[in-house]
Amino acid sequence: MSSIFRNIDFVNPEFFFLLLLIPLVGIWYFLRHQRHFPTIKMSSLQAFAGADAWRGKLRVILPILRALCFAALVIVLARPQKTLKEEIVKAEGIDIALVIDLSSSMLAQDFTPDRLEVSKKVASEFVDKREHDRVGLAVFAGEAFTQCPLTTDHRVVKDFLKGLRCGILEDGTAIGMGLATAVNRLKESKSDSKVVILLTDGVNNSGYVKPETAAEIAKEFNVKVYTIGVGSTGDALAPVSRRSDGRYIFGLAPVEIDEALLKEIAESTGGRYYRATSEKALEEIYTAIDRLEKTEIEVSTVKRYSEEFAPFLLFALLCLSLEIVLRYTLFRTIP
Repeated sequence: MSSIFRNIDFVNPEFFFLLLLIPLVGIWYFLRHQRHFPTIKMSSLQAFAGADAWRGKLRVILPILRALCFAALVIVLARPQKTLKEEIVKAEGIDIALVIDLSSSMLAQDFTPDRLEVSKKVASEFVDKREHDRVGLAVFAGEAFTQCPLTTDHRVVKDFLKGLRCGILEDGTAIGMGLATAVNRLKESKSDSKVVILLTDGVNNSGYVKPETAAEIAKEFNVKVYTIGVGSTGDALAPVSRRSDGRYIFGLAPVEIDEALLKEIAESTGGRYYRATSEKALEEIYTAIDRLEKTEIEVSTVKRYSEEFAPFLLFALLCLSLEIVLRYTLFRTIP
């Protein structure tokens, strides 16, 4: 029944008060029936044994049909209308490039299970919030490349994020290369707002593009850079060497993040630097960036209405016709 009235509004709902007449008429019908068909007390009903009494029992169908007819006509008078809403969304999206460090130190276990897995998870949750934006993904270690170009298909971006792992690139930390790769993807963008979110846990020690140079290029193309240093303070259990079979050997190593460099990159491009020492802190950082980089959305709602009384009118006529036919044929009585 609920599916029938889904998206249905009534123009004249006051007519539903007429439904209160149904129980009153029912009481009147019962009293009238008692007077019209009085009870006869007999000493024995043996003479009526085998008599066909089913028509008498089924005669109650007639007032039910009439009540259903009346209820349907009341709904017709209330004018049911279906509301069809169309939302026209005009969104001024932002182009966002995520840049994630894949150096071996991202396997450090000061986050659970490690820095990389937490970074992937939180970045994926951030992508879900950017409904109208194009998002891309670049990765770096000792070198850098574009993992996913700018796209509005966020499912693809999240699939690439999920598949990230350390060891697919030459080890090292080429922050300048990672930033330059992202800027290269954003420089042709026609969006009014272009953003890079660069996440790293180390100190620049690789690559042929200096971080300062990459920041200058970003500034030239009006790309705002938010930098995130991820890692606890002090020492952390991290890869210190690698076996011949490719597996990492873990040991305590100091957490070293070039915060001065990351601040310089962010401030020179109009962005901000953040330090994440825990998963919760990283989540709060992405939430803060999400608030800072809001997408302008203009929503226009268009409503269309369609009259839906026809099925109820047809049902009322059907009940009335069936009641009349049954009354003067199968349940006909002699006055």
